[in-house]
Amino acid sequence: MADTKRKFNFAIDRGGTFTDVFAQLPDGRERVLKLLSWDPQNYKDAPTEGIRRVLEEETGQAFPRDQPVDTSLIGWIRMGTTVATNALLERQGERTALLVTKGFKDLLHIGTQARPKLFDLVSESGERGERPARGSVPWSNHEQAVGTLARRLGFTQVSLSSEVMPMVRAVPRGYTVCADAYLTPKIHQYLKGFTSGFKDCLKDVDVLFMQSDGGLTPMEQFCGSRAVLSGPAGGVVGYAITSYSQMEQKPVIGFDMGGTSTDVSRYAGQYEHVFEATTAGVTLQAPQLDINTVAAGGGSRLFFRSGMFVVGPESAGAHPGPACYRKGGPLTVTDANLALGRLLPSFFPKIFGPGEDEPLCLEETMKHFHHLTQEINLFLSSNHSQTAMSVEEVAMGFIRVANEAMCRPIRALTQAKGHDTSHHVLACFGGAGGQHACAIARTLGMKTVFVHKYSGVLSAYGLALADVVEEVQEPCSLQYEQRCFTELDRRIEQLSKRCNETLRARGFASSQITTEVFLHMRYKGTDCALMVNAVDHVSKAQSCRAGDFHTGSKHLFILVAYFFIFGFTIEDRPIMVDDIRIRGCGKSGIKSVYKTNEQRGQGKPVMDGYLDTSVYLWEELQSGHSIQGPAIIIDKNSTVLVEPCCEAHLTEGGDICMTVGSDPHCVLGTELNAVQLSIFSHRFMSIAEQMGRVLQRTSISTNIKERLDFSCAVFGPDGGLVSNAPHIPVHLGAMQETVQYQIGSLGNKLKEGDVILSNHPCAGGSHLPDLTVITPVFRKGVSGPVFFVASRGHHADIGGITPGSMPPHSTSLQEEGAVFTSFKLVTGGIFQEEALTEALMAPAQYPGSSGTRNLHDNLSDLRAQVAANQRGSQLVEELIDSYGLAVVQAYMGYIQSNAELAVRDMLRDFAHRRQQQTGSLDVESEDFMDDGTPIRLRVQINEKEGSAVFDFTGTGTEVWGNCNAPRAITLSALIYCLRCMVGQDIPLNQGCLTPIKVIIPPGSILQPSPNAAVVGGNVLTSQRVVDVIFRAFEVCAASQGCMNNISFGNERIGYYETVAGGSGAGPGWKGRSGVHSHMTNTRITDPEILEKRYPVILEQFSLRPGSGGAGKYCGGDGVIRKLLFRNKVVLSVLTERRSTRPYGLHGGEDGAAGLNLLHKADGRLLSLGAKTSVSLQPGDMFCLYTPGGGGYGREEANAKPQTKRRRLNETFSERGSVFDYRMAQEGV
Repeated sequence: MADTKRKFNFAIDRGGTFTDVFAQLPDGRERVLKLLSWDPQNYKDAPTEGIRRVLEEETGQAFPRDQPVDTSLIGWIRMGTTVATNALLERQGERTALLVTKGFKDLLHIGTQARPKLFDLVSESGERGERPARGSVPWSNHEQAVGTLARRLGFTQVSLSSEVMPMVRAVPRGYTVCADAYLTPKIHQYLKGFTSGFKDCLKDVDVLFMQSDGGLTPMEQFCGSRAVLSGPAGGVVGYAITSYSQMEQKPVIGFDMGGTSTDVSRYAGQYEHVFEATTAGVTLQAPQLDINTVAAGGGSRLFFRSGMFVVGPESAGAHPGPACYRKGGPLTVTDANLALGRLLPSFFPKIFGPGEDEPLCLEETMKHFHHLTQEINLFLSSNHSQTAMSVEEVAMGFIRVANEAMCRPIRALTQAKGHDTSHHVLACFGGAGGQHACAIARTLGMKTVFVHKYSGVLSAYGLALADVVEEVQEPCSLQYEQRCFTELDRRIEQLSKRCNETLRARGFASSQITTEVFLHMRYKGTDCALMVNAVDHVSKAQSCRAGDFHTGSKHLFILVAYFFIFGFTIEDRPIMVDDIRIRGCGKSGIKSVYKTNEQRGQGKPVMDGYLDTSVYLWEELQSGHSIQGPAIIIDKNSTVLVEPCCEAHLTEGGDICMTVGSDPHCVLGTELNAVQLSIFSHRFMSIAEQMGRVLQRTSISTNIKERLDFSCAVFGPDGGLVSNAPHIPVHLGAMQETVQYQIGSLGNKLKEGDVILSNHPCAGGSHLPDLTVITPVFRKGVSGPVFFVASRGHHADIGGITPGSMPPHSTSLQEEGAVFTSFKLVTGGIFQEEALTEALMAPAQYPGSSGTRNLHDNLSDLRAQVAANQRGSQLVEELIDSYGLAVVQAYMGYIQSNAELAVRDMLRDFAHRRQQQTGSLDVESEDFMDDGTPIRLRVQINEKEGSAVFDFTGTGTEVWGNCNAPRAITLSALIYCLRCMVGQDIPLNQGCLTPIKVIIPPGSILQPSPNAAVVGGNVLTSQRVVDVIFRAFEVCAASQGCMNNISFGNERIGYYETVAGGSGAGPGWKGRSGVHSHMTNTRITDPEILEKRYPVILEQFSLRPGSGGAGKYCGGDGVIRKLLFRNKVVLSVLTERRSTRPYGLHGGEDGAAGLNLLHKADGRLLSLGAKTSVSLQPGDMFCLYTPGGGGYGREEANAKPQTKRRRLNETFSERGSVFDYRMAQEGV
């Protein structure tokens, strides 16, 4: 690398609102500068302007804006930019043309087939230009031939999936190569404009850009697929290098709260990477730092809804921004801080207002807060719930709710990986983070907060500290065993050589280069692959040369990585190496040696501020200064609030290290407090979420660990649901029925140390594979349970007449597997393994049935459910220890009442509109199953009370088959519909059904006899119930009304999937094509994984054109899926809507019915019908045509096509492993 010590070196983070500049001067001094990223009246490009200003001010020479900047004084430039991120968010990338294997033109449109927002009936369609080039990695020569032809034709940007990201899995690889082609031209366009602002276009200057993985790369190699996290990655590097070393190598949580987003990450000596993550709806398969965008930062909007304080997820964005920005924006977290005096306008730059030359406007903020406070007090007085609140109390309430909302994902990030959040340091940076750091650390139990002197521009500073990184990777598909080590070593050596040669070509000496070897490993037959290395484990005689990934007869991969993350190992299971990855680093980061002046004693406040809080200027503090809270420390780029019972110390390097004391005890009474209502809502949800994390970590089956097909919940002493996570539609409300059944059945027989297992439909079960484990929570001095916690997980097999326990032709419950009504799984703390094993094998006594075919997984997963419940019980007890039993139970009731209020408001609003339109408050509807069984509903609404009676009288009788739906299924469908119709985020608990009376005739298909078969009711009839409810309320046309359950297997393998279709159109929106709807949201197996693991070839997976109903707004199209079988298998099909078409609404046409065809190898074409099992031979092909959605409104002649405008800044764009986990759970 060239000597740059006697020149100006620049590290620049170009963000969405501000551009931060860190400059290292020739004499060793450092300067920081912040300017607007977009100010066309004064300059063309913010980074260029930042460099120009520093050079002009430090040299005294003129550097005119209208002339290219002289580069003779510049050593290097390092940049992070949001150009790619913004282009992806706003869909402003370059138009792309892609080639794709025949039959898969819609693969990326369908994607995983899961809808991103569970309760949003309006699913936005992705850009149809973004489809993957499906060419398997092993056949990369096909892609290379196409690429060569494209370049000959004149295409300047050609992206090949086998080069951009050579990993197996067609869908994420397709998204990645599309993103690369879509974004890279925009990056090149920006780079061309940037370099044109300098003499000779920066020819002799070392210009590096930050990639998503935290490493720098030369400007000419900076590409779209590696650039999406370019901006925030610098901040992670910054706090990792500065905070971790200074905090005695204690693990650090990075908390970056800016104006438009809040990012959270973790560092404990190594950067935590993910290799597949979703940003702005696009799943990228590329190394990325695990940066979790968890909130909208200072721009999070403030709402008061149905008696509850709500912060976000809607965002004010950069434009118009908060109310105080003088651009007509809404109230936000920034406004709340301003109203409380935590932000001081006199210390802020004057960059606001239409002319961007005015200070923050306190008057505008207070005007908005006075209006909101009046609204809140009006509600409180009308409900006699609490005394009136002041403006300050309202603003402080929103701050506390915002802090609690941000703590939930921080807990999830640490506890998902088995770490205790309280054992971390909180590294706070970003312009808004310092105002919340103490409160968040205290809530999470952290004792130390670290704020770097450059915290306001830490992303820029991190760029200066970063290293140049070169990564190479290729797929492997070798088993990790000694016979494969020679080939593994050869390929590792080959990739390492490529990596070293590339870095040496960039000017690095061998002494500056280090390489790390990573193997992407998984147990054979599972999907949970981990990227692991052998750091600190040198190679041995019986290991590969890259390191000892294998110790004796045990795999290091298992002993350390897998066991730590998942809590168990799988004995005698081969381990596969899916990919080899080499990460090379060229050491090039600076080392800051600047120290502040040392002086012991107290800092001197510059003024007495709001509520007698001292305000200090950071630049005037010296090493050793100690400041007791409450106090405010201000510099040009950030504001740090030292809260009461906290103490700030200035370190030798000029950084702030705060010791966080315990919160002064504030007694909370049982009377309703609107702020505490919101906080308790987050606390109860956090308990359910943490239970889910334990269950996922400690379970063993694919269904629970990888597909995340489970729910965890907290219940009151009456069995009423308090909180539930995640929101799997078919579980909503159903577990409440199960818990309440046990209370009625067992009563005083429940003792401390007991755990109950149940799955029977008459006891609140949905179908038998869903096993519910219930643990009562006892409190000393209280006779009965004070709470209940429960977990429901889908077990892959519990016996019955077919593998998977989901037979298409079952006619009795006993044929579907083992049955548990009120089974004591744990008695007095002892796990009843012997009795449980006997019960799981009991179905074998029935003709044609078998006991469970996977006893080991059943036992392991049930132990995991018990462990999850135990964690929930501990957290409930901790909450009671903090507030007292009476307070916790009181707020449990208030949270349920809040959900009740939201539903009552929705019913009153509907009744008012209905009365005006028709003069009647009764609505009714009817739909039919394929066998002609009717499902009828009449709803009588009481406008005054906001209540309703849902009467299913007239619904058909129990059927001779398995489409019978237990009562719990109807309640789940009802809660789902109510939540969709409310249209905003509300607590989903018992309160949702309080205003509702449900009448279901006994002996009907919706309340069958105890021994009726029900497996189809869970996956098929549930969808029809939703269609009937939405038809009554005229919400939207029918969606496909089916989950399209397909399974196949033989004595060696078994596979199950549900397949997407079309969603119904509604007033103002078209139905989405190729997506799951309503009561399911299951992700589908990637085509390459399917073909690799099972004896099948996926011949076609595309949309079914014209299957959506026509109308003013068309219904979504179904899909076509063709499976060609290579071995003998038994195929089972369990479907609906094969004769009854999904209805259209208000003149819209019906969607097309589905169709199940079989192309025999001998040329015959057979219709299989809706429900069947059939033996297939090699060469047979199953063709599935799924239903389309109904249309809405009459089709208008000569109507102009509507252009849908993308609405920006409505919500922040979540990302990171916490977000991906939640999306995966809701995709079940």
